[in-house]
Amino acid sequence: MNFKEILDLMIEKDLSDMFVRANSNLRGRRHSQIEVIREEVISIEDLKNIVKSLVGERETEKLNKNKGCEFTYWYKDYWRFRVGVFYQRNTLSVVIRKIDLRVPSFEKLNLPSKVLESFCMQRRGLILLTGITGSGKSTTIASMIEYINQNFKRHILTVEEPIEFTFADKKSIVNQREIGTDVETYMDALRQFTVHSPDVIFIGNIRDAETCYAALTAAEMGVLVLSTLHTVNASSTIDRLINFFPPHQHRLILEQLSYLLKGVLSQRLLPRKDTAGLIPAYEAMVLSPSISRLLIENKVWEVPRFIANGDIYGMKTFHQCLLELVQTDKITPEVALEYADKKEELEMELRNKGLL
Repeated sequence: MNFKEILDLMIEKDLSDMFVRANSNLRGRRHSQIEVIREEVISIEDLKNIVKSLVGERETEKLNKNKGCEFTYWYKDYWRFRVGVFYQRNTLSVVIRKIDLRVPSFEKLNLPSKVLESFCMQRRGLILLTGITGSGKSTTIASMIEYINQNFKRHILTVEEPIEFTFADKKSIVNQREIGTDVETYMDALRQFTVHSPDVIFIGNIRDAETCYAALTAAEMGVLVLSTLHTVNASSTIDRLINFFPPHQHRLILEQLSYLLKGVLSQRLLPRKDTAGLIPAYEAMVLSPSISRLLIENKVWEVPRFIANGDIYGMKTFHQCLLELVQTDKITPEVALEYADKKEELEMELRNKGLL
């Protein structure tokens, strides 16, 4: 089996990920579950040939030095794949993630379109998409970039590792920089952004204090900054941003966030009941006057309560979203409880409403 046959299988069987390992059968992820795709065992030699056909000189150097490398691969009209090659038990292994280049709308993603549209209309500030790996953050960010591209005359600059979705210029102009190819590091790109005159910057991931500080500085200078974090909700996102910095800087960071953090959307993908596939459950936080005041007063623990009562701004907690998905028959009560933060509270409410 060659690499293109594996990609064709992913498209045909609607797999989000494929796992290719020596001395093992081919396995893929469909709707969050791992299943065997082909019973035949892939030999070490077959896997070496697959990797050899994929990696260029730069990737080979990284693989030999770091025992792992990551890159993207174009295939046919609408498909791009993110490929990770690494060693495990001293043999090669490959994980492939499928990216559909047809960027879906907010409605098609089953996400709160009015909230996301309001985020995209901002002229400056920080918008964060959060969730675990595989929760749909990249697709939501791509939809936001495409919405801005279609509706506003702006310069959008992305810094990614690697580039996933690509964009054709519409009302906006979109420049995309890939770490290791177009620029060496996130910080190099962020130090240079002032001479590139961006209106919108997408930073692939905020992973340390230096990147966080650069993002906040860009937002203060009048740029709309989009980025992602591997956090599970709005309050944990705020805590993560604060804790990037030493304690003596926390008050300053909270003050900056009180006017720069325009919104947080946290996502989790759940198995659907009404049809095959996944649907996002989300928490949406919008920077209301009350949320801003909580940040200034360092009362982050109170944020969830104000999100729950902030429907006038389009805010919604995971708890509220899960309940709504059960009530509209999109997910089962069992799935809702499996993914809930506070299972006992949700179970009690489901029982009170006769849904469990």
